[in-house]
Amino acid sequence: MLATSPAARADTVTLDGLDLTRNEEGLLLSFVARFQLAPAVEDALQKGVPLFFEAQVDVFRDRWYWRDKRVSSVTRTWRLAYQPLTRKYRVTFGGLSQHFDTLSDALVAVSRTANWKLAEPSQLDDGRLYIEFSYQLDTTQMPRPMQIGIGGQSDWSLKVERVRRLN
Repeated sequence: MLATSPAARADTVTLDGLDLTRNEEGLLLSFVARFQLAPAVEDALQKGVPLFFEAQVDVFRDRWYWRDKRVSSVTRTWRLAYQPLTRKYRVTFGGLSQHFDTLSDALVAVSRTANWKLAEPSQLDDGRLYIEFSYQLDTTQMPRPMQIGIGGQSDWSLKVERVRRLN
């Protein structure tokens, strides 16, 4: 489900879904990000450089008398690597890994999540809550020589940020 239209550029990320759910389990988030890798990024992946994708969410409570209070802060990181011997893509999330035959299938796996728990019910009171969401290609986890070589290149700057209020 990657965007293949001409309007989808390699250096942009769009969010098709950013859904918040508040229930007895707490505050849950589901999202779907769409993007294409730039040719330079895809080439580096094919040559054995792993890519790291990171989603970060901060949950805040509005306060009129002081800065807004951070209720919760959570991060998820996916590692995408190409295995040349098996010609498969490997996505690692936490202690789990999964293999894919095509890059597009692997990108689908790193670009979405469902029912991600952001906060416990006890952390959510009757105050007005909002989240600050970001999803990006995390170049800080790449090998140091690569970090220096890609500095400032737009091909490597995949990032999207959103603020969403909880109704």
